Amino acid sequence: MKRWLIYSLLSVLILSSLAFVRPVTDKYFEIIKNLEIFTNLYKELNAGYVDELDPARTMRSGIDAMLAALDPYTNYISESDIEGYRTLTEGRYNGIGAQVKKIGELVTITQVYENSPALKAGLKAGDRILEVDGQDARNRSTEDLNNIMQGFPGTQVKMRVSRPGQDKPFPLTLTREEVDLPNVPYSGMVDDHIGYISLTTFTQQAGNNIAQAYKDLRVKDPLIQGLILDLRDNGGGLLNEAVNICNIFIDRGELVVSTKGKIPEWDRSYKTTQHPLNTEIPLVILVNNRSASASEIVSGTIQDLDRGVVMGQLTYGKGLVQHTKEIGYNARLKLTTAKYYIPSGRCIQAINYKDGEPVHIPDEQRAKFKTRNGRTVLDGGGVKPDVVLEKPKEPALIQALLDQDMIFDYTTQFCLKQDSIAGPESFRFTDWNGFVRFLTERSFSFETASDKALKTLREKARTTLQSHREQSLENHREAIVSLIEQEIIGRYYFNRGRKQLGLRNDPEIVAANLLLKDTERYRKILKGR
Repeated sequence: MKRWLIYSLLSVLILSSLAFVRPVTDKYFEIIKNLEIFTNLYKELNAGYVDELDPARTMRSGIDAMLAALDPYTNYISESDIEGYRTLTEGRYNGIGAQVKKIGELVTITQVYENSPALKAGLKAGDRILEVDGQDARNRSTEDLNNIMQGFPGTQVKMRVSRPGQDKPFPLTLTREEVDLPNVPYSGMVDDHIGYISLTTFTQQAGNNIAQAYKDLRVKDPLIQGLILDLRDNGGGLLNEAVNICNIFIDRGELVVSTKGKIPEWDRSYKTTQHPLNTEIPLVILVNNRSASASEIVSGTIQDLDRGVVMGQLTYGKGLVQHTKEIGYNARLKLTTAKYYIPSGRCIQAINYKDGEPVHIPDEQRAKFKTRNGRTVLDGGGVKPDVVLEKPKEPALIQALLDQDMIFDYTTQFCLKQDSIAGPESFRFTDWNGFVRFLTERSFSFETASDKALKTLREKARTTLQSHREQSLENHREAIVSLIEQEIIGRYYFNRGRKQLGLRNDPEIVAANLLLKDTERYRKILKGR
């Protein structure tokens, strides 16, 4: 009773203080009234509900429901979520340095990071986690196990794992460290005098790392004539790093982005402050529908200033700025406070959402703006590339291989027999027949429209169906082999090797390379011809 009396007195004091500062408006009255209703409701639930309530879980449900009515980027970050938040914003976290996925009833290691505690302890992709610190891991979620495996550097976590190809499970002891995830996993030359840099996230030092990668490319090839900056699948990150990256290629003092929100005092303009490395080198920025936020600032700014060509697919459409607020007990609120506007004056924020994803806005409904050279660009719903490349849809066969983890499981078996392989420059996967046998042994199946029609037939159709599946595999052999090669290379040469090998068969890299070599076409695009 004493606690609830205190709450009531606090409500009276708040109302009284508001009366002295300004007339109590309906809005402030509604806030106080609904806070009191919420408090009383929880009190009655806690006292009388038939089952015992978990306070953290119950409150989290209420918080999530409240924030769900806003944009998808205003989020509550609980104390247990802090490590994941650090990974997204800083590119580092405290833990073992491995990615996991639930496969069947067990969480399975899918990737081990370079120089990580997991690698040092001998953990491998394909290992299935049976126990963590004495707790049974069966039927546990990836989130549960990640929460256990993360922790302070220097502390230990004990695991018991099973490994394909070994009869008995075995124990491992890992010492947690601060794991640093590189935001520039690979840079190199894709052709004569054409450089390539991949940026996976805008975490701390992204600008410095891109600048250093470019300097290294100039050392490798002093005659470098063009650069591809790959922002595909880059969901963004720190706004200041977007400004720093633009500053590598545009003059000092250029406006990159402005933010405008409800509180004018918080509005900001961000300009380049350093001398650029190169304002002349032809530049192609690759984007896709998963390029968001800071990726859209960089690609949109380069487009608005006619500094380079944007190529790929329409970007995600996130033009909102978030700040984090400490709200006690090591929890935070990631709060949308403003929209950002790039140099032409446009905001690329999507207007409508469905299931947390932006809804496409037709071009005719988007406002028009002008680049520095007078080219027309559009606001709302993402950055439309100067050169649009159609993204081929994943065939049903390949999607089934990925969904059923066939390529992952085959790679695990393949790597058990290989202590080492050739580097990304020269490695080729040649055991196609072995892969097909593996699929047969695992009773791999998938359905296309033809399969569904054939299933209505009898014995003859069964033979035809098998033949059709084998033909489908052969028809998509090149794409499947490319996926297998990337999965295998990732086990030995990590993400940098996967990125490097991926350049070999990437049609968008080929298109960017051809554009940079066609100087006349490149210039015409930037002039709007």
